[in-house]
Amino acid sequence: MARCTNCNYKWKVKEILSLGFSKNGKNCPNCGHRQYISIGTQKLFTLGYLSLIFVPFLLFRIKLSDKDERLFE
Repeated sequence: MARCTNCNYKWKVKEILSLGFSKNGKNCPNCGHRQYISIGTQKLFTLGYLSLIFVPFLLFRIKLSDKDERLFE
């Protein structure tokens, strides 16, 4: 599961899904440090959308980043 890069808080699935739909990242519920979905996870999600069978398995591969990395600018 995804963890905060600042305090190592383990994010819940609901929090991760809301982060996935956020364009400007989201604050960590524990420490308040802004978190974003990493560029590697964004690429992995792009592959997952091609086959919806893989989406449930991708929840365990999500990595967070403290930088705003955009896959498509």
